[in-house]
Amino acid sequence: MANDAPQAKHNYRTKLWNDWCPGCGDFGILASAQMALQQLGEDPLNVVFVTGIGCSGKTSHYVNVTGVHTLHGRALAFATGVKLANPKLKVLVSAGDGDQLGIGAGHYVAMGRRNIPITLMLHNNGVYGLTKGQAAPTLAKGVKTKSLASPNINGAINPTLLALSTGYTFVARAFSYDAKGLTEIIKMAVAHNGAALIDVLQPCITYNDINTREWYQERIYSLSAEGYDGTVKSAEEAESGEKLKAALTKSLEFGDRIPLGVLYKNEFVPSYLNGMGSTLRGYPGINPANEPIEKDGAPLTDLTQILDKLAIV
Repeated sequence: MANDAPQAKHNYRTKLWNDWCPGCGDFGILASAQMALQQLGEDPLNVVFVTGIGCSGKTSHYVNVTGVHTLHGRALAFATGVKLANPKLKVLVSAGDGDQLGIGAGHYVAMGRRNIPITLMLHNNGVYGLTKGQAAPTLAKGVKTKSLASPNINGAINPTLLALSTGYTFVARAFSYDAKGLTEIIKMAVAHNGAALIDVLQPCITYNDINTREWYQERIYSLSAEGYDGTVKSAEEAESGEKLKAALTKSLEFGDRIPLGVLYKNEFVPSYLNGMGSTLRGYPGINPANEPIEKDGAPLTDLTQILDKLAIV
């Protein structure tokens, strides 16, 4: 039965036992996602939560919406299929830095190029937590955590810099222990009509003894508190690229000072759905999710009507 009214009082928590390490930063990400959906009043039937592999992959088990626990590095690819098949859905992806910037790096780049309206919450802790603390792509070169036999010999990937340079139109950074701030950023990302990255600094208390909660708290600061505004206000401002240049500069600031907040937000770039609509007749109104699969109890196996409607013009 259709329900057009938002379910503001819906319980987004499941009853499954949560087996993350006590004190893990993932708890803050989970709680913030649940609160954001609650405050947005999203109908749970219109939300899909997609996760990859690793500790972060379990998040989809703990949010009381449609959840999909996918293959290693393929969360964004699966989420893309979900969004294109049913554009009305709010699609969120929760995945680790190893999942997205290691094996899944190609999909990470492709999402920015396509500007697909999906929210990616990147669990950034510098290690592969589920497989006992190997160095992840975001761990700085030369760093030796207690789980490594020797210092990391690989250079680090900057998630926000990569996102900005590949076309994401919403890029933000948050801290997993700041639930209020993270909740507000998730709400903005979900409402954004384009590819949204939230780089969540999420300390792994078990395997990363360098980038700890205390380490971050000594360095993080609020962009808005210092007067920074990364929101593009007009098409002319978007064309100039000044806000993008400022965001790129801020994304490189990761040392004694680490900025938190929205680095960049640009609503003047058409999403991938607009591009699909220019080549497929009737899309996104006509899409696979809304096509009938039966009539009078009999299955419809003839796909010619769908193919005709989605024919490239």
